[in-house]
Amino acid sequence: MTHHQVASTQAGTAEKILTGDRPTGQLHLGHFVGSLQQRVQLQHRYEQTILVADLQGLTDNGHRPNKVAENILNVVADYLAVGIDPLKTRICLQSAIPALAELAMYYANLVTVARLQRNPTVKNEIAGKGFGASIPAGFLTYPISQAADITAFKATLVPVGDDQLPMLEQTNEIVRKLNQIAGQEILVECKPLLSNMPRLPAPDGKQKMSKSMGNCIYLDSDDRAIARAVKSMYTDPNHLRVDDPGCVAGNVVFTYLDAFHPDPGYVAELKQQYEAGGLADGTTKQILTDCLQTLIAPIRAQRAVYMADKAQLVAILKQGSEQAQEEADAVLTQIKRAFGLKLF
Repeated sequence: MTHHQVASTQAGTAEKILTGDRPTGQLHLGHFVGSLQQRVQLQHRYEQTILVADLQGLTDNGHRPNKVAENILNVVADYLAVGIDPLKTRICLQSAIPALAELAMYYANLVTVARLQRNPTVKNEIAGKGFGASIPAGFLTYPISQAADITAFKATLVPVGDDQLPMLEQTNEIVRKLNQIAGQEILVECKPLLSNMPRLPAPDGKQKMSKSMGNCIYLDSDDRAIARAVKSMYTDPNHLRVDDPGCVAGNVVFTYLDAFHPDPGYVAELKQQYEAGGLADGTTKQILTDCLQTLIAPIRAQRAVYMADKAQLVAILKQGSEQAQEEADAVLTQIKRAFGLKLF
């Protein structure tokens, strides 16, 4: 791939997709199964923009910006390594598109603080991060920034988990208010594209895989790290002997086999055998270890190639961002006109 190949707009696709990630760490298997695989498929059917959301990464990392800055190219390398193609998907950097921050500023005047505090997604994340009364203003206004991202590209489909639905609801409220002010339909409402993949638990079975909790299997994890993570996985605590009947529900090894093993029929047989008794946890863990090592090896190799040529990653990001800025600027002009502020 040359430095100058860019995502082309695919003709004949009415739906436009916007998705993205905060670059606060490398991407992991939870991302792979929850969103990355889906994006690889969607890029062949829709016009897709992926935003590396560095500004949103700063909303709870403003005091340690390096955590965000150092991971921007990591995330781009992850995208390319799993098969996201910059010829089909536009990959861009949030902070390189000033129109997004400006749009958020206009939208902020249409949303009350009380409404932001009522947003269930924001509420849960504030509780989870233990901010108390010290909520960074940027974090509280996160839904406004997200609305700017979605509307700047007139995205009609946004892939999300059901925990993010309140964010899209808030975006659509802003869209309706703006269109009312303008007296015409400038912005379009978006619909969720819900993932049918349940959230991947961490190996210990207690919570989701999370960069901040350090309980991840990354897309460049080596064979030893994968084996170690699988070995630590939570199984059925009552399955003490091989011959004991085991329980599949809540058994993380089987959750991962369901998510990653290429042969569902084989996994169904394993489950039957495990529930009847006669299948050791060590055996199922070895099957999963082999499966994950086979999956990650080519991604890890590709990723290393991309990380060895950071200039290429920057070029892809720069070109995607320039193209995105053009599109976002056109929307910003319409918004300024709606507010009566476009004098020249």
